[in-house]
Amino acid sequence: MTRIGTLERYLARQIYGAVGFVLAGFLALFAFFDLIGELKDLGMGAYQLQQIFTVVALWMPAHAYELFPVAVLIGTLYVLAHLSSNSEYTVMRASGLSPARAGLVLAKVGVAFVALTFAIGEWIAPNTEEMAQQTRMRAMSSLIGQDLQSGLWFKDERTFINVAQAREANLLQGVRIYEFDSAYRLRIVSEAREAEYAGGGLWRLREVAQTRFEGPVAGAGAGHAGPVTSRFAEADWRSAVNPDLLSVLIVAPERMSAWKLYHYTRHLAGNKQKTERYEIALWKKLFYPLATLVMMALALPFAYLQSRSGMVGVKVFFGIMLGIVFHMLNSLFSHVGLLQQWPPVAAAAVPSVLFFATALLMMFWIERLRPAWVRFRG
Repeated sequence: MTRIGTLERYLARQIYGAVGFVLAGFLALFAFFDLIGELKDLGMGAYQLQQIFTVVALWMPAHAYELFPVAVLIGTLYVLAHLSSNSEYTVMRASGLSPARAGLVLAKVGVAFVALTFAIGEWIAPNTEEMAQQTRMRAMSSLIGQDLQSGLWFKDERTFINVAQAREANLLQGVRIYEFDSAYRLRIVSEAREAEYAGGGLWRLREVAQTRFEGPVAGAGAGHAGPVTSRFAEADWRSAVNPDLLSVLIVAPERMSAWKLYHYTRHLAGNKQKTERYEIALWKKLFYPLATLVMMALALPFAYLQSRSGMVGVKVFFGIMLGIVFHMLNSLFSHVGLLQQWPPVAAAAVPSVLFFATALLMMFWIERLRPAWVRFRG
């Protein structure tokens, strides 16, 4: 057991170092691409080099989260292929490291990757992504929902809210609130210069003009009282809409935390709006950290290929291709699942299940089906 424990610690050190190096290389590459992409907006408003470098730096945790499984695959594959080419893995097998034991060792090492991936995706990346988008919006005077000329629209039960500008999730500019009765007849229209979140579901409206419709909007009879308009310097507005929900409109669903996705999905369901995209994103958040274990399982068969079966560089290149395929399938199945109305859990889990099944088939082929003269003998 002491000998196996020494091998476990040695493998863990090698894998942690290799994965960290690969991830750092990927982050440097993606940061360079982000920098090139953002330079085209240099000089727009107050968007200068300082803001660009800040935005690029804040995007790095989100890239780290997305690239972690690929980095784990390449780093683990490099270590195992290198050990195999130097016959070190042969010695490890002779010391009692069976395929099952090797899989268990990789699983133990992978637990740290799972925890780190979950922590980055749940707490670090969503916050830095929101900070990056807010920094960019303030500098460029951008608007949330800028693809609509009328601004941002959202729904809260029988109330429809239109926001002209929302540079921050807790401060809205140009707010219009349309309140309907149970028969969906328009009853109150409120316009405010701005709305600031005060906590507890309460928004404070400033410079408010409120119009009440005392009778039917159309076809009024003799008893129709007509609209009545009132003006206030400040007014309170209670709503289930809060900055956490509005942050969804700043941060893409795939880069939100699972907790925010869960609450926003419930909010949409309560207002009878479509939730499929956010449900798929939620399940992907839950499954994605486990993809690091799948990638380590996929790398394990390469340790049992002799050096004459391929050089380390070729194996690493093959691992890069597998990582790219996984990343593409992970995105593809989200869109396919949304279009084909698959169960969200299926759309999120299929890529990882396919790659894990591939890893098992590769190990079965190496251990059972390969000819005896090619099969490794411990």
